[in-house]
Amino acid sequence: MISKEEAQQLLERMIFEEMQPQDWAQDVWDFNPIHGESAARLLEAFTALIQISSPERLETYLHSLYEDRIDG
Repeated sequence: MISKEEAQQLLERMIFEEMQPQDWAQDVWDFNPIHGESAARLLEAFTALIQISSPERLETYLHSLYEDRIDG
């Protein structure tokens, strides 16, 4: 079983690649403030979902994402 912190790190790498999530949101904001506001809300939602999800659910979700990448 992976921890919630490990799951968050894996999801962040998958979504934001090599960037820190906050840096990504700031880059979007710098490019276009309207989209930047959406990026900031998306990052808030991502963080909240990680916090309220159980480690088991996060691990199951990660497995399904990685399987899709391998099969895709």
